[in-house]
Amino acid sequence: MKQRVPLTLAAVTAALAAVTGLATLTAPAADGAAAAAEGKPAARMPVERSLLVCPAPSTSDIAETLYTAITPGAAAAGGKGTARLLGATKEAKPVLELKEPGKPVGAKATGAEAPALTGVADGFLAPGWSAQQTTMVSVGRTRGLLGVGCTAPGTDFWFPGVSTAKGREDYVHLTNPDDTAAVVDIKLFGPDGAVKAEAGTSENIRIDPKSTKGISLASLAPGAQLADVTAHVTTRAGRVGATAQAGEEGVGSDWLPASVDPAGTLVLPGIPADATSVRLVAFAPGEEDADLKVKLAGPSGSISPAGSEQLHVKAGMTASLDLKDVTRGEPGSLVLSPADGKKPVPVVAALRVVRGSGTKQETGFIPAATPVGARATVADNRPEDKATLLSLTAPAGADAKVKVTASPGTDGGEPASQEVTVKGGTTQTLTLAPAGGKGAYALTVETLSGGPVHVSRTLSIPRDGIPMFTIQTLTDDHSTVSVPKASQDLSVLTQ
Repeated sequence: MKQRVPLTLAAVTAALAAVTGLATLTAPAADGAAAAAEGKPAARMPVERSLLVCPAPSTSDIAETLYTAITPGAAAAGGKGTARLLGATKEAKPVLELKEPGKPVGAKATGAEAPALTGVADGFLAPGWSAQQTTMVSVGRTRGLLGVGCTAPGTDFWFPGVSTAKGREDYVHLTNPDDTAAVVDIKLFGPDGAVKAEAGTSENIRIDPKSTKGISLASLAPGAQLADVTAHVTTRAGRVGATAQAGEEGVGSDWLPASVDPAGTLVLPGIPADATSVRLVAFAPGEEDADLKVKLAGPSGSISPAGSEQLHVKAGMTASLDLKDVTRGEPGSLVLSPADGKKPVPVVAALRVVRGSGTKQETGFIPAATPVGARATVADNRPEDKATLLSLTAPAGADAKVKVTASPGTDGGEPASQEVTVKGGTTQTLTLAPAGGKGAYALTVETLSGGPVHVSRTLSIPRDGIPMFTIQTLTDDHSTVSVPKASQDLSVLTQ
């Protein structure tokens, strides 16, 4: 056990800045002193700086990519701030720049030269700043609709659901937004435990400052053709943005974002109603086996899929469960919980989802997701009929009321909003677009009461008879941060 070391407020502020991208925190001294004297809880203040990283979109010369960004909310009187995404190189060039909150901006790129991006928002444009890239590749081995939200850089990522099998081309994309080099390790775990890597390939991977690198997972362990693998990415030095990309010959490709941190109960929201194949992949990183109950939360309640009611996950090994066409015409979400509520074992998990059949298949991924918390945004949605579908899931026994807001489109329109009550143990779906909207628009979900609620967005753009789609989970935008009192015991941050 690590020694508990009390921290000063300045040290905590620095730690929060490293985690959330916050540059500075300012709170009126009088208010803070009064709160401390009255024993009030720590104040929450808007973040003043946010950092996002986006991976390089594609290696295909026919790729078409749309970048979209927004800061939700209304413009503050006299507010000042900047928010821009740049190419992730030392010779960075601006790709798009946000001018005011509540109005998304977009930019297009074509071919394999479309760059990975890094970006910073500060001032009144920082709280909740969100960005996404969506890429269409119509033909070839990497065909598909590939969507991914840009994320804050970090130091620890779990990717259950990747593969080194024949016919799969899976990569982990690493982007370093900083001015110093990052050093990364990648460990693979299959059904029998740790996968032996080729000497010198999986450790001490250097990512130069302001650069990006794609690492083929098959190259780390040549000859280890495993259908279901969990990749663990950690940094020895620095921080990176990390996202996996999975492609399967004849089926399609998409991004696989990192799973939520290991937890005893997980929610994987937004399985399409017409899914023809659903495969669950889970991994227990600790020293104990995990026995999980598997529930499908649908529109009217939760059920245990026949023949797939439980999954046993051995410690340090990747387990999988073929759920086939589990939704059977109704949208749903998967909820994993410990078979013995008194013995929760932390796990990570993701779903591989297939729509269509034969030569007209397309694949997407749903990682286990955090709740949306106070507010969460997905930046790129399309106004075409049935193109955008929001899935909202509340775990059993916890109803939630949320407000969903559609921003104007990048080319015009008026915002629209709707309140939704999600009964515990159910998944509700919603289609919402701005009035007269043109171009891509953002969807923002705010928790009004109850909860937690887990949300994902499915974007569908059929092409040549193929049901092209991509699914993104929504996570709390961390637009505010708690500023603790100086006298508070802050040692928990060092455990």
